[in-house]
Amino acid sequence: MVNNEMYMIGDDANHLLIVDSNINIIDSIPLYSFSDKRIPKAVKADLEAMTVLPDGNILLLGSGSLAPYRNTAWIINPIIKSKDSIRLDVFFNRLKSSEIKEINIEGVASVENKIILANRGNKSNPNNYLIITENEFWKSQNDSAFHITSLTGTNGDTNFNGISGIAYSAKSKQLIMTASTEDTYTTHGDGAIGKSYLWIINDINTKLYNNILAIDKKIELDSAFAEIKGHKIESVTILKETEEEYHLALAADDDNGSSHLFKIIIKKV
Repeated sequence: MVNNEMYMIGDDANHLLIVDSNINIIDSIPLYSFSDKRIPKAVKADLEAMTVLPDGNILLLGSGSLAPYRNTAWIINPIIKSKDSIRLDVFFNRLKSSEIKEINIEGVASVENKIILANRGNKSNPNNYLIITENEFWKSQNDSAFHITSLTGTNGDTNFNGISGIAYSAKSKQLIMTASTEDTYTTHGDGAIGKSYLWIINDINTKLYNNILAIDKKIELDSAFAEIKGHKIESVTILKETEEEYHLALAADDDNGSSHLFKIIIKKV
């Protein structure tokens, strides 16, 4: 959310959509000029992650799961609606030389002047990682330090649950994450949709350089909210926060060109 406006994009969309607090479309920012509504899967930028930076600009990231098309980022100025495209090949190649091996960035958050990237695994590589790096890491891709932490306890029942989005509460110091089950064995393949979850880590600002992080609270969204069942939740944003509750927006994707937005309220404890 920026100035009570929410910015939304699909992983194969041409435009960044801007909606108000009542989910009415008020504007859009063109990023690509493909003639079709959906960018073909083989060449889409796979824009999966978005956050507001300390300077007020918006960072929009490609997943990095298929070079060169998905190694792209955008910096959006929400005031004047300007946009700048960035290549992330150097930084993503450095990540591939680490323990992660397969890059699939699904979420990003700005925390304590650091950037957290959420890397989703799959059934062949059932590991979720958080990558903590420097603010404006794209300006010094050869030199920006990064730390990788593994999320433990993120395997649900018999299926791997992959992290799909993150949001940070500066007020509560909590990292809120979405996760979903998908029957896929690769970073860029789609599969049958399973359950979706909400995960919360407390005091994340004090744990940025832990090697392993545990989930403090888990909510099975399909059971808690009947309307969500059958939808693959891809991202989360905080609409409003009180002392006791979060008002959240969850975006869902059915892999067929349709998206749904859900508003939910959860207790903090």
